[in-house]
Formats: sequence, C-alpha cells, structure tokens
Amino acid sequence: MRGCFVTGTDTGVGKTVLTAAIVAALRARNLAVTALKPVITGLDDPPDPDWPPDDQLLATVSGAERQQVSPVRYGPAVSPHLAAELSGTPLYPQELSAPIKAARARGITVVEGVGGLAVPLTDGYDVRALARDAGLPLLIAARPGLGTINHTLLTLEAARAAELTVSGVVLTPWPEQPDVIERSNRETIERLGGVEVAVLPRVERAEPRALAAAGSSLPLGRWLA
Repeated sequence: MRGCFVTGTDTGVGKTVLTAAIVAALRARNLAVTALKPVITGLDDPPDPDWPPDDQLLATVSGAERQQVSPVRYGPAVSPHLAAELSGTPLYPQELSAPIKAARARGITVVEGVGGLAVPLTDGYDVRALARDAGLPLLIAARPGLGTINHTLLTLEAARAAELTVSGVVLTPWPEQPDVIERSNRETIERLGGVEVAVLPRVERAEPRALAAAGSSLPLGRWLA
C-alpha cells in the first residue's frame, strides 16, 4: 500500500473530510501513514465552531504537527498563486513536491490537493502537475447531487489527459436515503466515466473514530495499492 492523492471536482466538495477519513481508517488498522496538504490558504478565516482548519484536522488524525502537514501556508482564502502574489512570497514547485517525495520514501502517504486539478499553484504549475509529481493514484471527491455528472466527468477527462491513474470517485456526503437523482448520478458517473464510484457517509463531528468508521467503508486496500 503506497497511498493516494485526493483531489476534487471543485472547492468545498469534501476533500479534507475524505482525506481525514482515509488517514483515520488506515491508522485504525495500526498502519503508519503520513498526511499532507502541501499548501493551505484561508488561515485568516474565523474558526468554524464545528470543524477545525484543514491542516489541524489532518494533523489530529495523523498524529503530526500542523506545520508538518501543510508546510506552505497563507492567510487569505484565495487560490495559492494569488495568495503567493499578495504575500510577496513566491511559490516554487519544489516546495510542494519535495515533502511528498520524502514522505513516500518513508511509507504510506495520503496527499490532499487544493481546489480542483486545474487550480494554478504558480506559473506553469497546477494541481494536476503536482499530482503527477506525487506519483500516487488519484481519488476524486465529488458532490452527490445535481451538477456532479458534468463536473466529475470533466475532472476525469483532465486527469486522464495528464496520464494520471484514477483509482476511484467518492461521492460525499452520501445521505442515508439517497434520492433518485443521487442514485442515478452514481450509476451514470461509473458507467460513462469508466471508474469505480464509492460513497462516504456524512461525518457529523471532527473525531478520529467517526472519521475512521466512515473511511473503513471504502475499498482502500485496492485503491491505495
């Protein structure tokens, strides 16, 4: 088992919850795993009373420090390339890829990207390029509801155009009683996208045990191999 790179069809589609659930599920099996979100923005935002910042959540489930999870850090809640411009601190591809390569040399590595695959990180380097440098199979987080077919199929197309290996798509949060649209979306993405589509139930609280229970429903042994 070597890990995965988690991306999404958009921002706010559940990438961090999916990443945290995967890490928590692996740790529940007594496996050592490194969680990384190489660049994080939005640290100036007021705290959410229910869910911690992405780096804090991943640090909690992986037993690491926030700075280890996200070494490149920006305050404004904007795209990384703009955050770097506003801060006057250039962002270099090596800064993002080097921690992933170091973690992979140690063992299982779960990486969360930022936004979707086409999000620019710096000139000529986007999330798709970072995923390629990571050398890990891709998992795509997507919404279960209306509009997800187009967004997910476009993400699959972009990934395959970059010769990335896609292990699966995860629709999240998946309701206890999915409606006809949600059930159809799952079947349609699987059929038209030629990809396995799994679901992650809603996780009500940012607690490792709850996240591990949700993550254990995914075929991680096969996807992360």
